[in-house]
Amino acid sequence: MTRTGAGSGARTRVRSAQGHGEAVDRARRPAEEDVRGGAGVRRRSRPGAVLRRALWWTLLTLTGGVERRGRLPAGGCVVVANHASHADTAALLAALDARHAPEIGAAADYWFASPWRKRICSRLAAGFPVRRTGGGMDDLLSRADGLRAGGAVVLFPEGTRARAGELGAFHKGALILARQAHVPVVPVSIDGTARLLPKHGTLRPALVRVRIGAPLPPDTTPEAARDAVAELHRRTRGEPLRDCAARRRAAAVIGSRRGLLAAFAWAFAEALSWPLMPELFLAIACVAVPRRALKLSVTALAGSLAGGLLALQLAACGVQLPQPLTTDRMRAEVRAELAVEGAAAVRHQPWNGIPFKVYAHEAGRADVPPREWLARSALSRGSRTLTVGLAFGAFGFLVHRLRRFYGLYLGLLGAGFTAGLSLIVAGWS
Repeated sequence: MTRTGAGSGARTRVRSAQGHGEAVDRARRPAEEDVRGGAGVRRRSRPGAVLRRALWWTLLTLTGGVERRGRLPAGGCVVVANHASHADTAALLAALDARHAPEIGAAADYWFASPWRKRICSRLAAGFPVRRTGGGMDDLLSRADGLRAGGAVVLFPEGTRARAGELGAFHKGALILARQAHVPVVPVSIDGTARLLPKHGTLRPALVRVRIGAPLPPDTTPEAARDAVAELHRRTRGEPLRDCAARRRAAAVIGSRRGLLAAFAWAFAEALSWPLMPELFLAIACVAVPRRALKLSVTALAGSLAGGLLALQLAACGVQLPQPLTTDRMRAEVRAELAVEGAAAVRHQPWNGIPFKVYAHEAGRADVPPREWLARSALSRGSRTLTVGLAFGAFGFLVHRLRRFYGLYLGLLGAGFTAGLSLIVAGWS
C-alpha cells in the first residue's frame, strides 16, 4: 500500500511537473507569436498605410498643399509632434513614410466613444485608443512589439490641442514606450494646420509644412524632446513662404471688396463693348486667391447678366456700341440662330467663340423679350462662368506651393489668350 501510494505520488508529481512545463510553454508561446506576428501585421498594414498616405496627401494638396522635410530613420521609432489642430493627424499620415505603417495614438474617450468615430479613426487615421482616465500607459506599451518590428507610433505628448504658436509640457508616456521598445524618439514639427482647421473653427485653405528632426535616444527626457520639437517649429515658422511681388499685389486687391467690384465691372463692360472676356479676369484672380473663386465667379456672372440686359435695351432703342474684335460673320450667325430659336439661341454662345455682347446686341435688334433673355442667358453664361472660375480656383489650390511663379503664369496666360483670341477672330472672318 505504501509502495503503491509512493509510486502513485511520484507519478502524480511527474504529471504535475509536466503539466507545469506545458503551462509555461503555453504562456511563453503567445508572447513569441506576438513578436513574430508583429512583422506580419506590419506587412499586412502597409497597403492600408499607402492608401491612407495617398488619400491625405491628395486632400491636403487640394486645400493648399503639404511640404515635408526630413525622413524617419530605418526601423521602428516613436514620433512626438506638436498638436494644434485635428488636421495634424492628416498632415503626419500624408508626410510620414508608408513603409513604417504609422499608427496614431488617439483619445479613447473622444475618438472611440461612438461606433462611427471609432471606424473613422481606426480606418482613415490608423488610430488606436489611449485612455486618459487610467490605463493609458498599458495602451501605449501594447504597441511595443509593433515598434520592434519596424513600425512607427505617433503621439502628441501635450495630450490635447494647444493654441496656435504655443507648445505645452510633454507627458512622459511616449518616452517610456520608446525605452520599453528600445527605439529612438523622433521629434516632428507641424506648421499650418492651425490655419487650415483652427480649434473650434472651419476648414480654410493653407499650406501645411512638416519637418522631421534627427532621432533622439530612447532614454531622452520629456524636456529634451519638447525642446527639440520647439526648435524645429521655430525654424519652420521662421522660413518665409516663397512668393512673388505680382501675386502679393494682386491678392491685396482681389482679397478685398475691390476685387468683387473689379469682377463685376469687367464682366459688365465686356457684355457692352470691352473686348476681353471675364474668364480672363477669373484666370488671373482665382489663381492668385483661390479661396475667393466662388464669390468672384458669381459676381462676374452678375455683371455679365446686368451688362447683357443693358446692351439688349440699348440695341432695341437703336444705340450701336463699338464691338472690337468681332466680325460680320459672327453677327450674321447670331441673327440666323435668333430667327430660329429666339432667346434660346444664346445657349450656343459658351462654345462657339462668339462674344456675349454680339448675342445681346442682336437679341435687342430682334426684339427678344428682356425677361426671357435674362433667364436664357443666366443658364448659358452661368454654366461657363462658374465652371471656368471654379476650375481656375482648383488649379490655384493645386499650385499653391508654386506661387512664386505667378508672374511667369501671367505671361503664359497672356500669350495663350492672345493666340486663342486671334484664332477665334480669324476663324470667324
